[in-house]
Parts: sequence; C-alpha cells; structure tokens
Amino acid sequence: MDQRQRVFSGIQPSGNLHIGNYVGAIKNWVAIQERYENYFCIVDLHALTVPQDPKELRRKIREVAAIYLASGLDPQRCVIFRQSHVSAHAELTWLLNCIARFGELSRMTQFKDKARKEGTESASVGLFDYPVLMASDILLYNAHLVPVGDDQRQHLELTRTLARRFNNLYGETFVVPEAMILKTGARVMALDAPNEKMSKSSPRPASYVAILDDPDTVRRKIRRAVTDSGTEIVAREDKPAITNLLDIYAAITGKTVPELEEQYRGRGYGEFKKDLAEVVVEALAPIRERALELLENPGELEELLEAGAERARKAAAPALHAARAKMGLG
Repeated sequence: MDQRQRVFSGIQPSGNLHIGNYVGAIKNWVAIQERYENYFCIVDLHALTVPQDPKELRRKIREVAAIYLASGLDPQRCVIFRQSHVSAHAELTWLLNCIARFGELSRMTQFKDKARKEGTESASVGLFDYPVLMASDILLYNAHLVPVGDDQRQHLELTRTLARRFNNLYGETFVVPEAMILKTGARVMALDAPNEKMSKSSPRPASYVAILDDPDTVRRKIRRAVTDSGTEIVAREDKPAITNLLDIYAAITGKTVPELEEQYRGRGYGEFKKDLAEVVVEALAPIRERALELLENPGELEELLEAGAERARKAAAPALHAARAKMGLG
C-alpha cells in the first residue's frame, strides 16, 4: 500500500491553458510526481458552472489531457482522469451540501465578484455551489496536500471547514487537507494589464501566452507586453509589469529574481523581453509539439483518461462509502 501523502489538484477545460497555468501548476506537479501519491484531474464538471458549447468542451478536455502528458505528467506515476467520469464527485457534493451553510457560500469572493459583474439573478446555482464540489474533489481522495494559488485559498479553507464539521458530526471520516504553497510563478499577471491575473478565458489574446501558441506568436506577445515607466529592470511594487515578467523568467529558468535583476542591470527593456521570449519559446515549444501529436490520436487519449478514471473510482470509493454509512445511507 502506498504510504506517501496524497496530493489532489485539477484544471478546468475552458479557455486556453497559458504560461501561468504551466509555471503556477503543471510544472510544479511534474516536479512532485515521485514524492507524493498524486491525483491530477480535468475538472470538467466545474466548467459547466457557465454555459459551454458541448463540442468545444469535449475538444478542450482532450487538449488539457494532451498538455498534462506533454508537460511530463506520467500516467504510471500519477492518476490523470476526468472528474465527470468518477460519479462519486457529484454524489459526495450532495452529502456535503447538506452540512454546508448558505452564508459560507455567499461569502466566497469569486462568486461575489462574478455576481457583481453579471447579476445574482442570472448566476447559476452551480456557480454558487462550486466550492462544495471542489471540497468533494479533495476530500474524496483524503488528500493531505492541495497545491493552491491565492485565488483558491478561500475555497480550500471551506474544504477544511467542511471536513472538520463532518468529522465532528459523524465521527472521524475525512483528512483535513493542508495547502501546498507554490513557488515563484504561482500568480502570473496579464501581459497587457499587470494588475489583473492572467486568465485562460480572457477575450484579449494579447493578455496571455497560451501553451499551444506557436513560437512566433509567443515572441510577438512578449515583445508587446506592457512595461513600466523608467528603464530599470527591477521587481518593485511601483513596477508591476516588469515584476511580472521577472517572475515568469524566474519560474521558467529556476533563477532567482535578484539574479535576473543583476544580469540585466544597465540593460534595456527591449533586450530583456527579447531574451524572455526565447526562454519561454524554449520551454513551451517541445510541449506544444508533443501535445499536437497526442491530439492527432484522440482515441489513445480517451483510453488513458478512462484508465485513470478507473483508478480514481477505486481510490474514491472508501471515503464515499464511509460518508454514506455515517449519514445513515449505508
């Protein structure tokens, strides 16, 4: 029996996976494959909280799977699967809904932000309830650690609250998970608006570098990335654009920001961005090439995902059965 700590994480198959998803999540996942028992999910049920074109969603699910594999995630060393193919995620969500509180969910920042922009009346119940599904994703596998960025910390705290509440009500059942703090690159900002987080659903293609962008597109986007006033290449609060670009450079190369500041002392923004573009191209080009190869054989991708789902179903069954039994449904 595997005695390593369990890690759970996932990405929605919507929009275009970008450099922020790579350096903030996938690159870190690849690095921890040997140390932990890892479950890496394509969270397609979460994608349904906003309207999706079914054909496009199916394509995006395969695309995310291809990027996972092309980035170096190995199905022999971790479990890669589609959330919707493990029905325990939806079933545990209902059980946890019955102990979650309306007030807790209404305070979730992401829901409040989206409801403020689009109006509460038009927001789906799924969007409101999304954090409980996220809690189910994690608790089903009794994950000890969850890699999270700043925008998901509040949701992880709700997961911890629900685990403790269930344990107090029904007896020890779930592991209370801890945050796995990500290193440099956990929060990559938009290239054209460094006060906004880089978003894979952004309507502005210039705001992100997609993992599947071709090399010339990558170079063009980084060349056109906004910069701050002045010419000094330093990470400072009053220089958010250059700070963001330095963070990306550091996350890809493994160099520290102070090392990069020293390397580019006295040099201009143009030279810095030209070098950064080549670093990004060098990191992403082989991933893009391999992902496109994998996408030419969707049947093989589907087989890999189904094999992962079967492993995930077996891993999730004990926690779900225990929760059902303790609530009187056994």
